[in-house]
Amino acid sequence: MIATMTTIEAFQRLSLALAIGILVGIERGWQERETPAGKRTAGIRTYGLAGFLGGFCGFLYPAVGSLLPIAIFLAFSVAMIIFSYMQAAEEGDYSATGVIAALAVFALGLGAVVADMTATAAAAVAITVLLAAREPLHGFLRRLTWLELRAALILLSMTVIVLPILPDRALDPWGAINPFELWVMTISVALISFVGYVLIKLMSSGAGIIVTGIAGGAVSSTAVTLSFARQSCRAPQLSTTLSSGAMAAGAVSLTRTLLLCAVIAPQTAQILVTVLLPAAAVLAAGSLGSAWRNNVGLPDFIPANPLEIWVVLRFAGILMIISLATHAALATLGSRSFLAVAFVSGLGDLDAITLTVARLVPAQIGDISAAYGIALAAAANLLTKITLATLAGTRLYSLRLLLVTLGAMAAGIISIALYYPSMILGLVKAQLAVFGLY
Repeated sequence: MIATMTTIEAFQRLSLALAIGILVGIERGWQERETPAGKRTAGIRTYGLAGFLGGFCGFLYPAVGSLLPIAIFLAFSVAMIIFSYMQAAEEGDYSATGVIAALAVFALGLGAVVADMTATAAAAVAITVLLAAREPLHGFLRRLTWLELRAALILLSMTVIVLPILPDRALDPWGAINPFELWVMTISVALISFVGYVLIKLMSSGAGIIVTGIAGGAVSSTAVTLSFARQSCRAPQLSTTLSSGAMAAGAVSLTRTLLLCAVIAPQTAQILVTVLLPAAAVLAAGSLGSAWRNNVGLPDFIPANPLEIWVVLRFAGILMIISLATHAALATLGSRSFLAVAFVSGLGDLDAITLTVARLVPAQIGDISAAYGIALAAAANLLTKITLATLAGTRLYSLRLLLVTLGAMAAGIISIALYYPSMILGLVKAQLAVFGLY
């Protein structure tokens, strides 16, 4: 590829190599912006030249072979190590990040010429983000407990070691329990929840209620709603803002449900988006109804670690039970019973029924019925949150959450009536079927 490179392509690749160095150099220079000029081992110019030097070595390779590029890389490495050591000895800071970053820039500059440009550029951006995330990452490590680290390591071991030996076939007559698929879905949901958990851990103790609700919604919007309800009783003056945080969590939960469905059953998600997206938008708008100036801190919402073994196994058990009940009901009693199972399951766990229904789509129930089921489960889950808010929160907290939630449901119904008029009749029939009236 290099031997047949045109002049234009050579300029493009060398420019990318230089740009990679400048990008990393900007980040490194910003980190050491308080250091006087001439006191830094490397800055924006040095990193830019390192990237260009790596790219030029890749450009020379077809003509001179590998010996010269290797020699240049070794000389560059030795020079960086020596100058970094001199700076470290003077300042007493023996961090090797700068040296490693410079070597990575050289390698990426080389890759910009000899490898895929898109992949190289993506790697450069990823490295820059990692370098820039120093403070949040260090803060996360300081907040990380041994129990959390142990849970993550055990779960990782169970996934890497156990997953390959799990049978990838159904163990029951209805095809509901496939250990391999169930564990993959369980881990996927746990990792999504862990992202929200990490965000909460990274946030300072003064993080706002709405921000906490957004992050908590990725873990468990039901837990957020209940926690904020209890907070409203301890601090009634915050009821309005707390209800806004619960709405934000609900909006994130509906969006997460839509994304899960889109990964497993894209065709169903195209229908479901007309219901869940407007509902999530109303909840999000309702959460913004409380001005950000009132978004006071709420330091004591700490959800359960989603990677704790008991949490993961509990979800796996719920997923298995719901999957088995749904498949069995569908096989023996028909689609009406399936919708009833979806509604009842949604009262307790929206993720499990979403994954179960999405898996049924291709062979058994079709996209419309799957959308019915997930929409019913989402509605049931919203009803659960309203109930918890009423039982555990102040009147203002529960009333505000009730009104906005009803508005979200209405928005979903109106939206789907515009896009899929026939589905409204199906939803009415589904609700009647839940209560045995149809």
